[in-house]
Amino acid sequence: MTLSASDLRYRALLEISEAFVACREYGALLETLWGSLRALIRFDYLALVRYDADRATVRVEALAGDLAQHVPVGIDHPVQGSPLEIVLERNAPFYCADVAREARFRPDLMETFRKFEIRSGFWVPLTRDGRNHGCLSFGSRSAGAYGAEDRELMEHIARHVTIAVENALAFEEIRELRRKIEDEKIYLEQEIRQEYRLDEMIGTSPAIRKVLKQIATAAPTGSTVLIQGETGTGKELAARAIHQASRRSQGTFVKLNCAAIPPALLESELLGHEKGAFTGAISRRIGRFELAHGGTLFLDEIGELPLELQPKLLRILQDGQFERLGGTRTLHSDFRLLVATNRDLRALVQQKLFRADLFYRLNVFPITIPPLRERREDIPMLARYFVQEFAARMGKHIDAIPSEAMEALQNYSWPGNIRELRNVLERSVILTAGRRLYIPRDAFEFGFEGASAAAVAPLADAERRHILEALRATAGVIGGPKGAAALLGLKRSTLQSRMAKLGITRSARGPD
Repeated sequence: MTLSASDLRYRALLEISEAFVACREYGALLETLWGSLRALIRFDYLALVRYDADRATVRVEALAGDLAQHVPVGIDHPVQGSPLEIVLERNAPFYCADVAREARFRPDLMETFRKFEIRSGFWVPLTRDGRNHGCLSFGSRSAGAYGAEDRELMEHIARHVTIAVENALAFEEIRELRRKIEDEKIYLEQEIRQEYRLDEMIGTSPAIRKVLKQIATAAPTGSTVLIQGETGTGKELAARAIHQASRRSQGTFVKLNCAAIPPALLESELLGHEKGAFTGAISRRIGRFELAHGGTLFLDEIGELPLELQPKLLRILQDGQFERLGGTRTLHSDFRLLVATNRDLRALVQQKLFRADLFYRLNVFPITIPPLRERREDIPMLARYFVQEFAARMGKHIDAIPSEAMEALQNYSWPGNIRELRNVLERSVILTAGRRLYIPRDAFEFGFEGASAAAVAPLADAERRHILEALRATAGVIGGPKGAAALLGLKRSTLQSRMAKLGITRSARGPD
């Protein structure tokens, strides 16, 4: 039985409707149309064109037919001079019976038509609820290829395609959101495994009060902030304080240390990459720019950013647009940038190691974090805070820091700043056996600088007190699961050897 033209059309529409219900990919959608409509309508190529109203660009998402093997997809082009511009102006389909006579198309588009001998075309808008998603484009090597009945059918098909495109868009957004959430989860889990607190912002000195005032001033503005200071002064914590006090506090705070990533991988960390972009790129990876969308991006050690990446960062800061490595799709990210460095960027500019235009772009609101030696009056407050923190973590009870020890802490120059102070106090708490903090003589890497030698206990004395405290706590028992050796994390024989070396006699430690 031979089917009539109307029966063929009905069957084709039924096939298309059924296929589109589950269609999630533009390529599969075009292949379905190609197979179902070829027997009904004369066309040599079929294209799905997406429209981005925000950027006034068009992108061929999928192609079917002879052009599919020769024309790249996924590349943005201006809407000006394209058939879609005419569709948008008319808010109606556009039929061109002879493209050679059309003067409104861009030269590059006309060259494509000539190259592939496209003579006529019909562009049908994909519009729903006042929103234009693009158009469905039919092309033929014959002039005047489509009659009124053909165009009516194509318009009917376009209404089905619009629904399918919206479904595909929804699935695409869900996939992107899920991917972003997964990447954020991985990133935040890495962050949580590290310690990030505002400890270093503790203090009442004029120097730290000035910094806190600058943070309060800069935070709500959304401007780029350049945080300067020596290593260990708390530049990252200042950046986090700015983020937390800003309008983007509900967004993600994304950090990247430019000095910690090999230059060859730094671009991928920032931009992300597509699967297969380079050896080892086994899956798509979202970069820090994308992760920071709606939040804050903190680039630490910005002075270490390679020269070849600096113009790319400058371009992204200017328009917020970039492409993943190995990708052709232009992405947009809206983030606030905070940067930090312990180097003199002006000197790097003079040495041609840092671009002057990037420096001016970053140096909008500079904040300098003072070194610890310039805020010595804050040391007692910081020291007590750290000691209590470490003592609580280790299950110890340390009630006091001797005045001599505090004097030593305040007189030391602290080249490693608060990070060094924190490490010295953690080690001291480990070695403290009683309720008064003991600081070992070798705790200060670069000498005491005026502190009395009596301010810190010699290591042997501290070790002797530590062992005696353990012996008192265990009533003189050395071995066993509740003995002093187990409490100190030593073997029984090792503890006995150290007791002999330190002159701790049987009478001094009590019964065994």
